Amino acid sequence: MKIGVPTEIKPQENRVALTPAGAERLAHAGHQVFVQSGAGVGSGFPDETYQRVGARILAKAAEVFGEAEMIVKVKEPLASEWPLLRKGQILFTYLHLAAARELTEALVKTGAYCFAYETLEVNNELPLLTPMSEVAGRMAIQAGAKYLEKAHGGSGILLGGVPGVKPAKVLVIGGGVVGINAARMAAGLGADVTVLDTNLHRLRYLDEVLPRNCHTVYSTPLAIRDLLPSADLLVGAVLIPGAAAPKLVRREDLKRMNPGSVIVDVAVDQGGCVETCKPTTHADPVFTVDGVLHYCVANMPGAVPRTSTLALTNATLSWTLQLAELGAERAVARSRPLAKAANVLAGKITCKGVAEAFGMKLDPVEELAARS
Repeated sequence: MKIGVPTEIKPQENRVALTPAGAERLAHAGHQVFVQSGAGVGSGFPDETYQRVGARILAKAAEVFGEAEMIVKVKEPLASEWPLLRKGQILFTYLHLAAARELTEALVKTGAYCFAYETLEVNNELPLLTPMSEVAGRMAIQAGAKYLEKAHGGSGILLGGVPGVKPAKVLVIGGGVVGINAARMAAGLGADVTVLDTNLHRLRYLDEVLPRNCHTVYSTPLAIRDLLPSADLLVGAVLIPGAAAPKLVRREDLKRMNPGSVIVDVAVDQGGCVETCKPTTHADPVFTVDGVLHYCVANMPGAVPRTSTLALTNATLSWTLQLAELGAERAVARSRPLAKAANVLAGKITCKGVAEAFGMKLDPVEELAARS
């Protein structure tokens, strides 16, 4: 199969969907790899590193899309890329469609086979979302600590405090991969951390593995409201695979927080779990609502592209190989994880969470697979 790797064009996105090592693996498996010139530079992989392993460098995105039967990306296609996709072409990337109706409709019109990293599921886990969730969870604390500084508009609180002065209080909503990584980072800096979740089994696990300065609370709207007045930093770490994030912190709740408090909503890709959240960029990452700073960068791992690219491709490469070997239709018929990753297939929405988010018709992937 001909596999294309275009340069990411989302603002300040420096990751690339395939490392030279990955390109070599694909080439050894008999596939042709086309990489847009400069696609890997932001992650420390110049064009010649791809050429040395047999990939072909093309100057423009249109050439990559035109040559390739399968496109692998990091982030969702932007509007300028939609016309480049064609009927029957495979797209494999992060999509987060439940928060993007216009993108969903555009992908339906292309007739392409669109597979999302974030909904590929193995044994009730999301292995292609995990590495970026680990990065984002850790970065959430770095960003929160920075914006708590007075010079950046925060309340002027040091996350870990000092002897004789209490540390900051960090509230993490969601105890999944993002949440546990955020909690560990905040705890490591000496903060007083509270993690909320609705899964009692998960809360018991978190109680066992997190440091003693981390506490767990069963998540309810009342519990969140009661904890907001003491929270210096709130991390939104809620995920419902394939669906829009629930709004757990409302606009009226912000008045409970102290001026200069910081919210980092890692769930922004799925619409955010804070009602006042809206996507921002690394160039303009924060805005203030009712005296509370909001950091809502939609591609946080893009700020550390070397680490992120290596972590991502370590997870995605085996699935890229499998998808390339099988093709879209055989993949959904033979691979349950890839069937779960299918969001839009040949003009039909196959992901329940996406269909429900917009009231669109769902064509269950199982039915399409049975006809393949």
